Amino acid sequence: MKVHHLNCGTMLPRGGRLLDGQPGLFRRSPIVCHCLLIETGDGLVLVDTGFGTQGVARPAEWLGRMFLAMTSPRTVAEETAVAQIKALGLDPADVRHIVVTHLDVDHAGGLADFPNAVVHLRAKEHDMATSPSNLAEKNRYRAVQFSHRPLWSSYDEAGDEWFGFQAVRSLKGLPPEILLVPLSGHTHGHTGVAVRAGDGWLLHAGDSYLFHGQLDPAGPHCPRVSSAYQSLLQMDRHTRLENLARLQELARNHQDEIKVFSAHSPVELQALRRDRVAFSGSHEHKKGQ
Repeated sequence: MKVHHLNCGTMLPRGGRLLDGQPGLFRRSPIVCHCLLIETGDGLVLVDTGFGTQGVARPAEWLGRMFLAMTSPRTVAEETAVAQIKALGLDPADVRHIVVTHLDVDHAGGLADFPNAVVHLRAKEHDMATSPSNLAEKNRYRAVQFSHRPLWSSYDEAGDEWFGFQAVRSLKGLPPEILLVPLSGHTHGHTGVAVRAGDGWLLHAGDSYLFHGQLDPAGPHCPRVSSAYQSLLQMDRHTRLENLARLQELARNHQDEIKVFSAHSPVELQALRRDRVAFSGSHEHKKGQ
């Protein structure tokens, strides 16, 4: 399988070093929507979808005014998953499966661009987003993003153990190298997505954490505003912190086997893109020897 690292939506909130740890206090701090495009032998798979074309065309209705006010997104057509797939010389119609970490607006905004794709997610997340039971759930999810009636494929908590994580499972119609890894906390149905890539694994941890330093083996750390955002948006603080501790242990003890990254760190996105280029160059060199 071939994996592409895409940024399908940039946010530019003010916060400077309190958000990203870099000098300057009142400047805007870029935050990405890190999505994966996976080329398999049977079409394309997306992990998360970013803002989507409708998020660009009608951001207030599609993403919500509160989201716009909090994040100051840069809504440009070139960053949509559809545009980037075309730029790679691929056909968006070949996206047959989408795996979502959760259904917040910046992760589910592009679902409608792929109406024929099967959307894989945990049952808890599906139920909260499509049949909200309280005002908090109703306000969190944008019903308009699901009005095209996605082809849902939801999963319960049954599954196997994977590097210490429980209830991990493969997905219907997808290669066994793509797994759901439950990571509740940010939302009750939040999940990570593990992808076997070459000799190791990638683990898209969604919004389990936001700042790259939170997984620093030398000592986890996080700027104050970034930490506050995570607390503000969490549904279950205790479980979120438990899963963050597990991710920190995973990154510390298995860094040669697994690359863990969040949905919103530009530092991690750039590093993984560099790694991919280096790996491809090394691979081509070996083939030519």
